[in-house]
Amino acid sequence: MAFDYDARMVWLDDLTEPVAPGAGYPLCESHAGRMTPPIGWTLIDRREDIRPLFASLAVA
Repeated sequence: MAFDYDARMVWLDDLTEPVAPGAGYPLCESHAGRMTPPIGWTLIDRREDIRPLFASLAVA
């Protein structure tokens, strides 16, 4: 999950590589699926419809 305060947007991307400090927040599948943005914000889900069953050890 990452966000842009000025644009009032939150987006979800597939977790394919480790998240750099300050560049976003990793979320598990369950929490990402229940994510709701603050009132007045837009949520953009950029994750693939079919996600891999396993993540690489660098991400996990």
